[in-house]
Amino acid sequence: MSKEEKSGERIAKVLARAGVASRRGAEKLIEAGRVTVNGRKLTSPALNVTAADNITVDGKPVGEPERTRLWRYHKPTGLVTTHKDPEGRETVFDKLPKELGRVISVGRLDLNSEGLLLLTNNGELSRALELPSTGWVRRYRVRAFGKAGDAELNRLRRGIVAEGVKYGPIEAEVEREQGGNIWMNVALKEGKNREVRKALAAVGLTVNRLIRISYGPFQLGSLEKGEVKAVPERVLRDQCAHLLAELR
Repeated sequence: MSKEEKSGERIAKVLARAGVASRRGAEKLIEAGRVTVNGRKLTSPALNVTAADNITVDGKPVGEPERTRLWRYHKPTGLVTTHKDPEGRETVFDKLPKELGRVISVGRLDLNSEGLLLLTNNGELSRALELPSTGWVRRYRVRAFGKAGDAELNRLRRGIVAEGVKYGPIEAEVEREQGGNIWMNVALKEGKNREVRKALAAVGLTVNRLIRISYGPFQLGSLEKGEVKAVPERVLRDQCAHLLAELR
């Protein structure tokens, strides 16, 4: 390896720090041929870059990373959590204030789910907050059609297999009944794709409303639908410094 190749940082890490995507997402962009360095299209993430290199994604320049920031956003239903939707549906990022700049989400909420969605301009932080090893609990209020007794709730607490996927322990308690529906409080640590809906379906419940009310220490609180609010820098450092060296 030449001296030039040894200097700088891996391209995927630089893209993540700039808020383009998580490091894994950045690698996928590279594999798809959407990233260029100094006018050359990349085909592999095995490249170190420095501040002197000209990097673009989809033809748009990637600037120097800004200081790490985090926002709370109250996602309404009807929006998908992706930057580009192949079906042409409106996305979360279409609705965000332009002054936020380039941000990515911490995990996702599906089209028909609502509530707290964390946003950041640092893909490294996004990835760290998504990992089950971080130990952060996601809490939801759920309305579902059907009945849930001790047997169903205990199955969820032990962990359950649904559609061939094994889900970890899910804490669930029934809050109240409403006609043929029940309202539940649900808590989990994994956050796999559509986990709450699939796990509850496995015990005979059909989710018809799902609201995320907290993600780790961050709460939905009184945020109005569509509202976005920055997490104060002091709070960000207090809660996330152990995950990201630059916040220490």
